[in-house]
Amino acid sequence: MTTEQVMSLNGETSDKDTFDCSHPIPPGSAQYFEYLQSRGVTHFKVPLSWAQLLPSGLRSQPQQAVVNCYQTLMKQLHEVGLEPLVILHRSTVPDSLRSRYGGWESKELVEMFQQYAEFVFVEFGDLAKTWVTLSSLDELEEAELQNALNAHASVYRRYHQLFPERGDAQDYDSDRAAAVMADRTWLETGSNWLRITPFGFRKLLEFIKDEYGNPPIYVTENGVSEKGAVDLNDVPRQYYYENYINQGLKARVLDGADLRGYTAWSLMDNFEWAEGYAERFGLFFVNRSDPNLPRIPKVSASHYTSIIKCNGFKDPALGPHECLTPDDGGTPPTTPEVKPTDPPAAEITTTPTVTPPENPEVTPTPGDRLARVAFLGRQLSADDAEVSLYVLFSLSWSRIFPDGTPSSLNQKGVDYYNKLINSLIANKITPMVTLYHWDLPQALQNLGGWENENMINFFNDYCDFCFATFGDRVKLWMTINQPHSIAWLGYGLGQIPPNVKNPGTTPYIVAHNLIRAHAKAYHTYDDKYRTSQGGLVSIALNADWIEPKDANALRDVESADRTLQFQLGWFAHPIFKNGDYPDVMKWQVGNKSELQDLSGSRLPSFTEEEKNYIKGTADMFCINHYTTKVVTFAVGSTAVISHPTFRGIAFMYDRTWLESGSTWLQITPFGFRKILNFIKEEYGNPPVYVTENGISEKGAVDLNDDHRIYFYENYINAGLKAVVTDGVNVERFTVQSLMDGFEGNQGYNQRFGLHSVNFENPDRPRTPKQSAYFYSQVIQQNGFGVYKGDVSTGVKMPLPRRLPALPPSEVPSKSKVVWETFSHQSSFQRQSYHYGTFPEDFSWGVSSSAYQIEGGWNADGKGPSVWDTYTQTPGNTLADATGDVACDSYNRLDEDIYMLRALRVKSYRFSLSWSRIFPDGTRSSLNQKGVDYYNKLINSLIANKITPMVTLYHWDLPQALQTLGGWENENMINIFNDYCDFCFATFGDRVKLWMTINQPHSIAWLGYGLGQIPPNVKNPGTTPYIVAHNLIRAHAKAYHTYDDKYRTSQGGLVSIALNADWVEPKDVNVLREVVAADRALQFQLGWFAHPIFKNGDYPDAMKWQVGNKSDLQDLSESRLQESDSPATAIQNQRAVAWGLRRLLNWIKEEYGNPQIYVTENGVATTTEITVDDTDRVFFYKTYADEALKAQNLDGVNVKGYMATSLMDSFEWKSGYNFGFGLHHVDFNDPKRPRTVKYSGLFYSQVMKDNGFPLPDDEKTLYGEFPKDFYWSTASASYQIEGSWRAHGKGLSIWDKFAHTPLRVGNSDNGDIACDSYNKVDEDVEVLKKLKVSHYRFSVSWPRVLPDGTNKYINEDGLNYYHRLLDALKAANIKPQITLYHWDLPLELQKVGGWENETIVQRFRDYAEVLFSRLGDKVKFWITLNEPYIVANLGYGYGTFAPGVVNKQYNAAHNLIKAHAEAWHLYNEKYRATQSGVISITINSDWAEPRNPYKQEDVDAARRYLQFFIGWFAHPIFRGDYPEIMKTTIRERSLAAGLAKSRLPEFTPEEIARINGTHDYFGLNHYTTVLAYPYDLGNRQDYEGDRGTRQTSDRTWIGSGSFWLKITPFGFRRLLKFIKEEYGNPSVYVTENGISERGVVDLNDVFRVHYYETYINQGLKARLLDGVDLKAYTAWSLMDNFEWAAGFAEQFGLFFVNRSDPNLPRSPKNSALRYASIIKCNGFPDPALGPHECLIPDDGASDSSRIHVCISKECMVPKTAWV
Repeated sequence: MTTEQVMSLNGETSDKDTFDCSHPIPPGSAQYFEYLQSRGVTHFKVPLSWAQLLPSGLRSQPQQAVVNCYQTLMKQLHEVGLEPLVILHRSTVPDSLRSRYGGWESKELVEMFQQYAEFVFVEFGDLAKTWVTLSSLDELEEAELQNALNAHASVYRRYHQLFPERGDAQDYDSDRAAAVMADRTWLETGSNWLRITPFGFRKLLEFIKDEYGNPPIYVTENGVSEKGAVDLNDVPRQYYYENYINQGLKARVLDGADLRGYTAWSLMDNFEWAEGYAERFGLFFVNRSDPNLPRIPKVSASHYTSIIKCNGFKDPALGPHECLTPDDGGTPPTTPEVKPTDPPAAEITTTPTVTPPENPEVTPTPGDRLARVAFLGRQLSADDAEVSLYVLFSLSWSRIFPDGTPSSLNQKGVDYYNKLINSLIANKITPMVTLYHWDLPQALQNLGGWENENMINFFNDYCDFCFATFGDRVKLWMTINQPHSIAWLGYGLGQIPPNVKNPGTTPYIVAHNLIRAHAKAYHTYDDKYRTSQGGLVSIALNADWIEPKDANALRDVESADRTLQFQLGWFAHPIFKNGDYPDVMKWQVGNKSELQDLSGSRLPSFTEEEKNYIKGTADMFCINHYTTKVVTFAVGSTAVISHPTFRGIAFMYDRTWLESGSTWLQITPFGFRKILNFIKEEYGNPPVYVTENGISEKGAVDLNDDHRIYFYENYINAGLKAVVTDGVNVERFTVQSLMDGFEGNQGYNQRFGLHSVNFENPDRPRTPKQSAYFYSQVIQQNGFGVYKGDVSTGVKMPLPRRLPALPPSEVPSKSKVVWETFSHQSSFQRQSYHYGTFPEDFSWGVSSSAYQIEGGWNADGKGPSVWDTYTQTPGNTLADATGDVACDSYNRLDEDIYMLRALRVKSYRFSLSWSRIFPDGTRSSLNQKGVDYYNKLINSLIANKITPMVTLYHWDLPQALQTLGGWENENMINIFNDYCDFCFATFGDRVKLWMTINQPHSIAWLGYGLGQIPPNVKNPGTTPYIVAHNLIRAHAKAYHTYDDKYRTSQGGLVSIALNADWVEPKDVNVLREVVAADRALQFQLGWFAHPIFKNGDYPDAMKWQVGNKSDLQDLSESRLQESDSPATAIQNQRAVAWGLRRLLNWIKEEYGNPQIYVTENGVATTTEITVDDTDRVFFYKTYADEALKAQNLDGVNVKGYMATSLMDSFEWKSGYNFGFGLHHVDFNDPKRPRTVKYSGLFYSQVMKDNGFPLPDDEKTLYGEFPKDFYWSTASASYQIEGSWRAHGKGLSIWDKFAHTPLRVGNSDNGDIACDSYNKVDEDVEVLKKLKVSHYRFSVSWPRVLPDGTNKYINEDGLNYYHRLLDALKAANIKPQITLYHWDLPLELQKVGGWENETIVQRFRDYAEVLFSRLGDKVKFWITLNEPYIVANLGYGYGTFAPGVVNKQYNAAHNLIKAHAEAWHLYNEKYRATQSGVISITINSDWAEPRNPYKQEDVDAARRYLQFFIGWFAHPIFRGDYPEIMKTTIRERSLAAGLAKSRLPEFTPEEIARINGTHDYFGLNHYTTVLAYPYDLGNRQDYEGDRGTRQTSDRTWIGSGSFWLKITPFGFRRLLKFIKEEYGNPSVYVTENGISERGVVDLNDVFRVHYYETYINQGLKARLLDGVDLKAYTAWSLMDNFEWAAGFAEQFGLFFVNRSDPNLPRSPKNSALRYASIIKCNGFPDPALGPHECLIPDDGASDSSRIHVCISKECMVPKTAWV
């Protein structure tokens, strides 16, 4: 360092060599540091600011920005080669700390400095090697200096403990090279080095036992110290001895440690070495101020005496023991602690709270993601647990009544809460509802809020509605949450909304109104609802416990009582005592008011009538409690009119109490017990519901929240003591909260949850913290007793009939009938979804395997397996991954049970680790700890009503056995049998489902043939057959062992888990291909199944093939590779769900329909996908349904289904590169946190439903449309007319586009199309067959106005439309004319088309020609068809004519204005004389969120709709573009540097002219999409603006168009959306239909299904939802030119044979069905008998021509149609 820098070390710092982190780092700092380094500087002084780093002085509350600043500074120094020289502190004590702790003369400050130093070392220790503890010591006086030097010495020692490797020290600490620190949650003592950790005592005793051969142990010292003032009631020491000695008892009784003696340190307070007499360990106090040094017993002495006298701990359940009676016969000196060794004597129901927040952008449970709440709740308690599980949540007043009054009722808000309540009840969780939790409607606050007396009636109206609406299911109500907080924080201090700051008067007025509002609501319930609903009503009060600073000072004691009365009594006294405020409160406020010369008391008075009305208005005492405060008497200023002034007290905190993430919350469980006792004594021991209790954390998320576990263990135990020992009537306990959420002013900075919510992740994943597992155990045990569970030995398994021996399979086998049955299915038949449920005894489960999840590869005596050896050799697995830790399930069993319980599985398939039980594979090496682990797992499963399904061998062969040859060695048969025998004997009393071996095919072929998995033997010609032979015989021997020795007593089932792909012939019509497929199945499945399930021998196909080819490698297989099926994360593997059904049927046919358990089924996803695994949801949705089809429809005896797997795990050679789990596991976190995925929630619901019951959306509604309902079908001019140059017709943009190469599929065009220009009579004839009342068609603009202008009108063109209109009139069919259906005159496009604003007038002129010339024959006009397609596909994507790119917004702007002008023209000039209606037809998909549990997907679906239907409907029906479009496009345009938005703006005049230009809502709808967000960066176009992508559900049936899936439910939802979004206009559906491709089948079953289901959804929308649906139009009348697809896609009800020059129209079956629906005007109920409308006109019953809906099931796709 330079001389100047050395000199500055002890002097004042200059601006250049120090840095102040209260400001940002200067931008040129890096260059300055480089300059210093270049001048030879080696170090840079960094003085830290104690006050800035820890403003409160507490380590748990750092100022993170300052921490980050110093870290950045030090990193910059390192980057240029400078070493930081860090000064912890100068000598002057910061004022903020001096005011709390004093100066250096205070030992408390010394302790705070030591804590500060440790914080600094932890945060910056890796960034600095050179430290100065204190500088400028010359400023200190002698006493201060000595303390400062002591602090320096202590910090010096602590530094070298933390960093023993630093320096040249050659001592014990540096040799040990281990840093030692204490957990902040451990209770402190009078010694810095000593924390109260009784669990460690037991662990140390067990260590001594295991490490040193279990010698006799005499504990020769054990005790705890205190400092400061002497308190003979030394509660910490009592707690210490009771818990440490109890741990010693556990070590002896439970662990077998040979503990023979215990010595308490020490007998009396004495000289404690370097600490002198400052620290005291004694059971007796020695009074050193008395020359006689008397020995005075502390309470701990008598407590220790009672333990000695009892020789341990007597069970209180057996009654008071004589050893607890003092020698003088009096009462025991202390109350025995109720700790984990004591069973609870009373039930405490347990309740997690969740308040569903209302802002969807910040909520962990928004919108429809309610299933997550139920899922998290289920994790905490089994469905049939003896304790009751409650969820406490509040209703949003403004969500139900937006302005606070019933007149503003919001039905969607009501629907949300109905769904939440129903979901909770369905999951056996009782809803506990708070009516008002601080979120007052703003409209009511504008009227004065709770200061306004009218609020009492407003609140009562709201409560009345909620009682009436939800009270049939809600039985526990709280009117108001924490009225004290509302009154004082909201209207006094102004710290929370409504932020009124008037502490003197307003809080009392507000409280007065709150109490009266509560009472009125209570009486409303009592008078109107209690008799019928039977619920309970109360109010949730909050209170801290208050301790006097000096319990011997009367004024402090009185202050404590007064504080409680001002906080709790303020509200509790009127309600629970006498209807009035506490006397002390009335006196105090009145007296202070008088002293302040006020005219009367600031505290309002209740009338006698009000007192009687208020008194007793609670059915239980609901208390929110968190912490304790210390108070002392204080004389308040009479000049200040405020609530605290009136109380006359001052608050303080005991610094020894453990802190939390909130400055106001210290951990004080004793206060919880005391406040419960206070309630009992003060209010007559009412039923107490603890409605909030919890603790927060701040800073980085730590799932290992030991402080919360400590909090709940001690608070709940204190509550238990209050119940058991004190007789308090506590009936409910509520944890705050279920998950991290929005915490008021603190936002997301403080977290109270049992589950962590990642608010940075759009999926908002919920991950259990360790406290959730702990609390779950408390619930299971109903306190702290040892959970006994139900006495159960596992499920009783019905023994299946023993299948008779079957003859060998033929070649090919008779099972080829499966291909004959299923391979000819149409795509519709294959895709059709089957709704139904499995039998009640169906076994749903999940699976795992030992090596993949357990970890603990060498823990507690486990031996190595072949997979341990393999993975620990570099290069064998991806990224050299191993299963050494895996999911750490060996150490995290409770977490696995937690997941299984929430999923609601009936069974759990797992494997035993052979080498964990027998480390060398043989019985002689038995490892009892391995056996203990599996016993614990099995017992936990049974306690939670989960059937264990155990695989004995899942590939992890003990390495010692592989050394002997593994499965090539015939001796393995006996060795395996001995292992199985042991497992049957040990676990079989509880395990009733056994699998001997998992996937023997993989072991034989991959392990001993290809050598791709351990033991990596590469000998495909011979070894696989030897291995398979031994595996089959080993299985058989184990089976017989069970059969002979155990089946009679245990009653279980034994089998083997085989694996097989389905194999589909390349061509099912070629016998050779069928034989190849059958042979492939015999080689994979039959290899093992044929000997076991048929005749004890291999299949003939296999014996012949191997005998002839002698080499498995020459086997030729025809493997299914269907390109249409979805790909998976594994290369060359596709999800082909229908193959499962066929495989199950093949097993049925081949093996005599045995019981089948699908023991593994799942799909891999990449590691990039964490919890939002939509593909896995689709996988299970389709595969499980194929199993259901096999069971329901085909008679396959499917008994169970196991999803693979429970959680992401080690995936063999792929390591952790893929995940199969229903839960995500973070393998980068040593704690391996598990988070449920979307698939876990979905699969849980499938199991709950026992399959896929028919949803309401799919059920048929029987009924009729109105008599005046319009039935129509449609076409468009360019698609059907042809005659593209005939009789003066001008060219259109589609004429040019279709004649441009590569624009239209197959180079098709509309030159002839369907030749409708020449076939008016034929078209009208087919319309008559349909029985439609209307026909929608469009006019060709260039046929009437060849150049697009009205300069020349083509009369020949007009005459065509006159002929058509006359023919329709003659047939009694009314026309619906579309003015523009995309065929713009080419001449207009040459001047810009729809981009050019002049087209608005051109369109108006064109419309006037049609109105004037055709209007007397037409009463129904459509201005534009699907302007979205015109703008976006024609002028945006360029895939439709005219092929323009990225001009969609301008085109749309002009389309909307053109429509408006045409509407106004008709309205002003023609409506009066022609009496028609006119509007626009807008097209839209319906959009659902891809993941309904994800708010971002919900938002994407809404955005998709607004950018689609809203783009055009909003301006016409509401006046302007949707706000989200305007805002998004403007912001993105400006961000890209544009001067204005790319979306044009309407002027106010244009808005007024466009708004309301509709007589009805014309709707074209076809399909539904699943939307999700997608960020295209700065891409300046429609897709970038919309920011969404879309996909489809794999279960949705496809069509001839890639974009069109059959989704009838979306039709109804879209209609309902239009009703709600646009004021319930009359809706005319002007297009709806489905396409096909390829060879035409006139029996178009899928189209029949489409029309039946879609039209029925329209009926539901009208009859059930109140949509004003007035018309339905089928698209299309006939197969025609389908734009860019040419003639490849056919939508028609009539087939047009294009191979015939006459283009004849032939009816498809859908035409007949549509005609019958029209004739019936809906769907007659078959229960009323055959309806005449279903009888064909010729009187014949011709079921071959028409599919008639005659049963409730006919609306469901039929999967049995073959």
